[in-house]
Amino acid sequence: MSRRLSYRDALREALQEALRADPRVFLMGEDVGAYGGTYAVSRGLLEEFGGQRVRDTPLSELGFTGAGVGAALGGMRPIVEVMTVNFSLLALDAIINTAALYRHMSGGQFSVPLVIRMATGAGRQVAAQHSHSFEGWYAHIPGVRILAPATVTDARGMLAPALADPDPVLFFEHAQLYNLEEDLPDDWRVDIDSAAVRRAGTDVSLITYGGCLPKAMAAAQTLAESGISAEVIDLRVLRPLDDATVMRSVRKCRRAVVIDEGWRSGSLAAEVMARIVEQAFYDLDAPPARVCSEEVPIPYARHLEEAALPQPHKIVAAVRALLGVPPGAA
Repeated sequence: MSRRLSYRDALREALQEALRADPRVFLMGEDVGAYGGTYAVSRGLLEEFGGQRVRDTPLSELGFTGAGVGAALGGMRPIVEVMTVNFSLLALDAIINTAALYRHMSGGQFSVPLVIRMATGAGRQVAAQHSHSFEGWYAHIPGVRILAPATVTDARGMLAPALADPDPVLFFEHAQLYNLEEDLPDDWRVDIDSAAVRRAGTDVSLITYGGCLPKAMAAAQTLAESGISAEVIDLRVLRPLDDATVMRSVRKCRRAVVIDEGWRSGSLAAEVMARIVEQAFYDLDAPPARVCSEEVPIPYARHLEEAALPQPHKIVAAVRALLGVPPGAA
């Protein structure tokens, strides 16, 4: 039987399972221990596993991420929590110049089995330095795997295969999803290779990930009420991208809209659109379209923040334009 679970609790269960199953696994980051995690994901873990395996760190992302790289090279299975994706920029040297390159630079002699978790995304009125989406930046880098779980099942199931990966895995948790509640099936194990079809359709492919998945699903429901059948693809794994699932959907629906909370210029949406044009150009009945965040730092004011982000009505408008439906038409 399935059971109701929040995204936050699914992540906590995954961490508990990992810590119980393997003594090499430990969690470290800012406020993960005594405070229970900035988003309460690690609440209770310090009491169960102790300070050696749930470690509060100083406010130095470069320092503790580098320590995680070293621990992974030394045979441990560290889970490093970075409070928000914006702060991960302080650890770019450890992530990109060391962790991502070590297998290549060592000629395959060493690997870095490291998982880095971080909150990402906007919608909470915490202003520009806590609200951006840099998943697309990291997806540009060879040597790392990029995960963006958008469902309770993926939040529960993706950590174990991420820890089993011999190379670094970056785990992006959209902060708007922590309170999401869904039914977790008995069989919640998932892979970290493939995209998922979240809603079947025939008229247009809505391709998205992370915090934009609920918005795409809401847009698909609105479109259905006017007779437009939208298929929703959840990329889930941003590197390596699952081209096959995307192209199957595009070839069936013959139209595509990519929804991405990153900025339009140089976005992951741009990469997905380029691959569609490269691989399925002659199957398209219209040019691909995209809905991205506006080209501004994310504002603090709620009405401006909402205006800057992808929203269901923007997705609906993009689909209707693609189908040649005039604004306001039924």
